[in-house]
Amino acid sequence: MITPAPTRIRALAATLITASGAGHIAALWFRELTPDALFAALVGAVYLIIGIGLFGQSRFTLFAAIVIPAVCSAALLQHYELAQLNEFRLLGLTVNALVIVISVGVLWRVRNNPSV
Repeated sequence: MITPAPTRIRALAATLITASGAGHIAALWFRELTPDALFAALVGAVYLIIGIGLFGQSRFTLFAAIVIPAVCSAALLQHYELAQLNEFRLLGLTVNALVIVISVGVLWRVRNNPSV
């Protein structure tokens, strides 16, 4: 079976988390400025930094792309129940899950096959 190169899959994760970060920051124009909105913008800035790092080759960025979205998703699910989430938060959870799964796969492949 032919598998895509890890760089293409990593670029997909980078694109997803960068778009998510830009969406978090762009949401400031549509929300009231509250501490929650500013925290969401901070998360968006961190996502942008992780996205830029994922376009490179650092393994640390892969760890960050696993841990940071997982913590943000857990915090969101801790604060809200799944039935209370609107479509934008569900989309954010889906993007976080995709980025986590892709990053775990790329990290696993890089750790077990150093020539990749």
